[in-house]
Amino acid sequence: MTNTAGAGTGAEPEAPVGRLSGHVLLTGGTGFVGQAVLERLLVSHPDTRISLLVRGKTGQSAEDRVRKLLSKPVFKPWREAVGRDEAARVFAERVTAVEGSLDAVPALPTDLDVVIHSASTVSFDPPIDEAFATNVGGASGIYDALRATGADPHVVHVSTCYVGGMRKGVLPEASLDHDADWRVEREAAAAARQRVELRSREPGVLRGLMVRARAEHGKEGPRAVARAAEDARIDWVKKRLVTAGRARAQSLGWTDVYTLTKALAERAAEELWGAEHRLSVVRPSVIESALEHPFPGWIDGFKVADPLIIAFGRGQLPDFPGVPDSVLDIIPVDFVVNAILAAAATPPPASTPRYLHIASGASNPLPFHEMYRNVHEYFTANPIPDTPGAERVPTWQFPGDRRVERAIRRAETLVGAANTALDRLPSSPRTREWQRTMGRRARDVHNLRQLSDLYRAYVGTELIFDDANTRALNERIPADRPTEGFDVTRIDWRDFMQRVHVPAITQLMRVFSRSRGGGSARPTEPKPLEHRTDVVAVFDLEGTVVESNIVQQLLWVRRAQGGEGAAAAEAGSIITRLPAYLAAERRDRGEFLRSFLRRYAGMPASRLESAVRGGYTDQLLAHTSSAALRRVREHRAAGHRTVLVTGSIGVLAEPLADLFDEVVAGTMHEEDGTLTGYLGAPPLVDEARGAWLAQYAARGGYDLAASYAYGDSVADLPWLSLVGNATAVNPDARLARAALQRRWPIVDWPRGGVARTDLTA
Repeated sequence: MTNTAGAGTGAEPEAPVGRLSGHVLLTGGTGFVGQAVLERLLVSHPDTRISLLVRGKTGQSAEDRVRKLLSKPVFKPWREAVGRDEAARVFAERVTAVEGSLDAVPALPTDLDVVIHSASTVSFDPPIDEAFATNVGGASGIYDALRATGADPHVVHVSTCYVGGMRKGVLPEASLDHDADWRVEREAAAAARQRVELRSREPGVLRGLMVRARAEHGKEGPRAVARAAEDARIDWVKKRLVTAGRARAQSLGWTDVYTLTKALAERAAEELWGAEHRLSVVRPSVIESALEHPFPGWIDGFKVADPLIIAFGRGQLPDFPGVPDSVLDIIPVDFVVNAILAAAATPPPASTPRYLHIASGASNPLPFHEMYRNVHEYFTANPIPDTPGAERVPTWQFPGDRRVERAIRRAETLVGAANTALDRLPSSPRTREWQRTMGRRARDVHNLRQLSDLYRAYVGTELIFDDANTRALNERIPADRPTEGFDVTRIDWRDFMQRVHVPAITQLMRVFSRSRGGGSARPTEPKPLEHRTDVVAVFDLEGTVVESNIVQQLLWVRRAQGGEGAAAAEAGSIITRLPAYLAAERRDRGEFLRSFLRRYAGMPASRLESAVRGGYTDQLLAHTSSAALRRVREHRAAGHRTVLVTGSIGVLAEPLADLFDEVVAGTMHEEDGTLTGYLGAPPLVDEARGAWLAQYAARGGYDLAASYAYGDSVADLPWLSLVGNATAVNPDARLARAALQRRWPIVDWPRGGVARTDLTA
């Protein structure tokens, strides 16, 4: 059973905190705090058995997830101290997985002595229904399941100091004073999802989403438009549910839906468990990396203040709407864990919930301007490498909310206008450099907006968290267990920030950047080719291998057939139809091809073939990239199958056919040897080319993940995205932006022209 020596009330209020024993249920065990609690239980409380409530994932059972926890960095010192095999043995003997989740709590063990409920959403601004389902629904589910066991464990409910909401002054370690009904609010939050989902499907909303999706993705094909519209609808729903959560929280006196739901979860704990059983509510402030245990700087993922610190170090926050003399209340994670376990070992009497603030603001405050100074000093001495802007650490003036908000809105407007203008310019190395710059600027502005919206309440608070109960509990930690205390007055904030915490999250940022392929590095040239026979290399014709389009091809045909006069007459006729052609091109690449290729109607097929063999070939070769031909030959030398693809008719690609293993193109319908102007099949463009490529690879046994594709237009995105090695060649502005986002290589193949003798394979 739990060691109850010195329970905190009664005859021996000053008795030292004992060790835990018996059966402990832990929720949130795969999270940041949960991992650290589990490690401490294994290391410092050897007489405990631990059950972890864990959700299974696709292809991974709850047992698998729990077993893999032992490989986490938090357990490294323990593994090294006792040996890997012994750690594995102890872990398997003492830790058991209970498969379930907060929204589907299973039957719980009936012999529980302690429950530590630390699971919750990790987002400050989630959709309102998700926040209530996890924080409030999860708490009520746990307590209903505990009541069903008939057991009487001491429950440690992990909350947050910020349940105090929007108020000033001292928040006592006591039950919250509010009238919000957690059951009513939970039902209303769930209903909000249904209402917004229904609104998102109304014709007016869908039409607006489709218009925007067509404008941005029309050239990629109808499926791309539909996907973009549906993604936009989902985003539309999420934004409105996030707004609903923030609005409801603030209308009730809380900063955001996270703090509202954590406050209501406390009320659920009080009503469902604390009214008859033993309950301790532990409220940490902003939890950050460990001061000492398991090792200085241990952290698992970015926490509350870390995105703000990293964005500052990257030079992305020129200023911030914080109040300089407000208190940024942070606490090392090992202090939180120590307090949780000390509370667990000293239960209060039944029906008398106890409240503990694990915070620093009352006893050892860190003013926001001091945090800023420490971070500024650190990044001035240790700039983040290979990060544009990091060499200029911002100097904040703390101008206040309104001026920062105006600056953000102005920056958002300028970035939007600049990107619109860049989309209308011809793509070139210079415009792509501008796109890179604007991409970084857009990310910076987006980060500033998010961080400003999320954190301004936390860095501008005038709320102080009383910690008298916590200090009294800390005084009962035995002197021979100093690393298990949580006395915040011994924290040197300058040392913690500059020697422990900021270096830890900077290293974490570097690891994260490497795992995603780097941060700000530019796309490189295509990588060297590996010799394989199960790889296909697909080259687009127009704009990629040849600097041409189907309009130029027709003019070359007319010139080969009738000289400059015929070409000029054709050009004049095309100009009269130009608005219709441009409109068709904007709507759909296939529609434009069908419309324009009708101009071949009435031409004898033999006459077209003769023109192609003659002057047309000379014109085509004069506009063919020698760099493209070199790349094709490199692929063939590596054993790859090379394919030239065009949405136009095959006869126009015949001069280059011998260079490739295969040419895939359209055909034109003939009657009595005369072209009718109708295609023999739908043109092979955008999504149709993607469908063809997927089928081609399946039938030929080609590995698309190892294959290559080369295209120049945003219309090529559907099929470029299918291969593992896509390259944007002389891309238009939209494809250049997509390539930069996906970190695809971007190359400019010069149009030097080739001779007929260059066409042998």
